Amino acid sequence: MIESFITAFIIYFVVIDPVGNAPIFLAVTHHQDRTRKLRTALEGTVVATLIMLFFALCGAWILAYLRISEAAFKIAGGIILFTVALDMLAAKRQSRKRAATTGATSSSPNSGNALAGETEQPSDNDNVAIYPLAIPLLAGPSAIMSVIVVNAGFAGALSSMVLGYSALLAVMVATGVILTLTVIAESWLDERITMVFSRITAIILAGLSVQYVIDGMIAINLISG
Repeated sequence: MIESFITAFIIYFVVIDPVGNAPIFLAVTHHQDRTRKLRTALEGTVVATLIMLFFALCGAWILAYLRISEAAFKIAGGIILFTVALDMLAAKRQSRKRAATTGATSSSPNSGNALAGETEQPSDNDNVAIYPLAIPLLAGPSAIMSVIVVNAGFAGALSSMVLGYSALLAVMVATGVILTLTVIAESWLDERITMVFSRITAIILAGLSVQYVIDGMIAINLISG
């Protein structure tokens, strides 16, 4: 039993990759303050956990019913990640923040406060905890497919199923802790270093997204590996 738990834990930890996603998390939340980042880390982890548990329970049935293949998951996830990378490279969030600040300072004090409240609202709605943190960075195609496959292997005995869910929950708790520690460590970094790191991470993320698409195309024999 212990060996099965450890095996499932390792599989989930590798495919969810909280350590590898930590720099990407910093990049997509660089426009938030520390409190918002901590909240985003916790919310993203909780949402990703719920998504993974959902697919652990009925993912295999849904994919079979809808006839969705692993290749389709990889291609879709790659496209979504690529749009995130483009947004990071173009610095659209920084532009919106600068526009809000400029609008607030160019008006009177009272109207400036109202305008600031109006212009900050879209940023609040831009909830990176759900997209792209929970989906597709944490609960991505590989992670979802792994949950479906691992829990299919545990199907049968109730104790085995509980073991699989426990391994998943343990990894998600570790993910939340890692992202929280990442926010704390970021306070030691210079803002200019963070901005440069954000651009570099965006390029890496773009490459990762393209690799997802390539893997999906290889799986359906559109191209050779």
